[in-house]
Amino acid sequence: MVMYGEPGAVSWVESGGGPLVVVPEAVLGAWSGSAGDDYDRACAVEGFIGLIEVGSAQALVLGDEPASTAYLSVQNVFVRWSAAESEEAMLGSVDTAMRAALWESELLWQVPGPVVLFDSVWTGAECHHQDHVRVALEAGPYVVRAAYVEPDPETWLTLVQLRPLQA
Repeated sequence: MVMYGEPGAVSWVESGGGPLVVVPEAVLGAWSGSAGDDYDRACAVEGFIGLIEVGSAQALVLGDEPASTAYLSVQNVFVRWSAAESEEAMLGSVDTAMRAALWESELLWQVPGPVVLFDSVWTGAECHHQDHVRVALEAGPYVVRAAYVEPDPETWLTLVQLRPLQA
């Protein structure tokens, strides 16, 4: 069994300098990237996270800095790599970071089903030809929260956790 702490076990998405975005597959074709105004709207998001309208749904913008980002399904968390000696050190610090996190932002995100993480500069059609990660979320409301954590002096990361809202 592959654990997320094993190097190479997760896929990282890189940015060319702007924010990353998590767009529901149901409206992926509506994401215009830099060919329209969606990239500019994503860049206007302040802080770690924000929501913007895309078609009939909302996209989650991962703001603040263009950090390499992976999704860890075990904890329903996007891990944003600010500093670490290695991938192993980064992933090995996630449990400690989750326990130490002082969650700053919290949003309610209605998700229509699976989503795709990619660089916001690309259109929805182009994202499959670039770095991207598909996340198989169940449809429903999610509480999204973010925290910047330094679990040790050489490892810094931002966590963006998705928690299904219980009825």
